[in-house]
Amino acid sequence: MAKPPRFALPSPPSFAPLPAVLRPKTDPEGPADAGFLAGSALAWLHAMACDEHPIGSLWRQRLALANAAALMSMLGRSEDEAALRDAVMLTRPGDDPGPAGKVLMAWRRLAERQTQLVDDWWLSASAVLGLSVDERMSDVYAVAERLARGEANPIAAAAEIAAVSMKFRPDAELLALWLADATLAARLKWPRPVPLLALEIRRKDLRAAPEHLDGTGRWLATCAVAYARAAARASDLHGDLCRRAGRLVAAAPKMRARHADEVMLILMMEDAQTARSATDAMSERAARRLFERLEGLGAVRELTGRPTFRLYGL
Repeated sequence: MAKPPRFALPSPPSFAPLPAVLRPKTDPEGPADAGFLAGSALAWLHAMACDEHPIGSLWRQRLALANAAALMSMLGRSEDEAALRDAVMLTRPGDDPGPAGKVLMAWRRLAERQTQLVDDWWLSASAVLGLSVDERMSDVYAVAERLARGEANPIAAAAEIAAVSMKFRPDAELLALWLADATLAARLKWPRPVPLLALEIRRKDLRAAPEHLDGTGRWLATCAVAYARAAARASDLHGDLCRRAGRLVAAAPKMRARHADEVMLILMMEDAQTARSATDAMSERAARRLFERLEGLGAVRELTGRPTFRLYGL
């Protein structure tokens, strides 16, 4: 039987790193300075967020993982990124991944959804986060739809929907952060949201967000600073993943196994893979050999350090 035709893995894009001047080491003096830093950092991130290279999917998944890990302390849990990854990757489809795994799945869903709103998008958000839909929740989503379609400052829109969500559903802190990133992306016309805000927001600041609706408090400035810092981290992560993807592209011609290109493309798009889940077209044994060879060439990493139930990714 003839081997499937080879295809060239797409070379990763190259974007300049965020300048040091847009990386605040201390809090800006006022809301105007905070807004300038956030707007500049998000404008720098815009090209990465709009780029359609496959690495963008991996980038959003890694950011979803980082955001979910940051939320664990807010929820009084101890799971780190490795534990969260295990909760999702080692759970069979349809099984319960547990509370921590559900948070990661929610932020992955955020990163996958199209920013063009549909009539029932809010039902999807509620279902992912395990929230009941009541009259107060419906009011929150009505405001989210208005802000996402509006012409207001994107950061101000994200801050406002988080404040509204915390006012009407203070029990749903994760929803406030989820909606903020979804609204920001819709206002910036990004094809899909980029998980950002949960990386840099403290719980006490989020709980004080409703004060913003009364014209008091520092929520808008706090939100702006958080987006500026999160955008810097996201920019750095994108650059690191592109460098790793470059090593994968360089190693690709040395791989001769059937469907190796397909598996390597998946590695460029997905956070982690097991030898079993890599592809239906390749045996588990063949996939394991492929991963081990790529690891030896420095093109992929084994992410767990375990001798069994191993996970591989860039």
